[in-house]
Amino acid sequence: MTLLFDDTKKLEKALGEEAAGVLIGILEKQDEAAKRELATKQDLRELELRLVAELAKQKNDLTVRMGALLAATVAIIAALKLFS
Repeated sequence: MTLLFDDTKKLEKALGEEAAGVLIGILEKQDEAAKRELATKQDLRELELRLVAELAKQKNDLTVRMGALLAATVAIIAALKLFS
């Protein structure tokens, strides 16, 4: 919430110079705090890259688990076939 020059003059006229100065200072601090909390394009890009990397890791983990499950199934079937 950026205050324009015209807005500050209106506040000074309505509240007086001292009260308007205090109010303007408070509003500017809130504006600065709000800007610090905003995500930038770079922040969003970094988040996207982290999510893609995590998804790829989970996909690889799932592939390894499925491979192990398949190998265990083949081993069990071979053992049943051998002993029956």
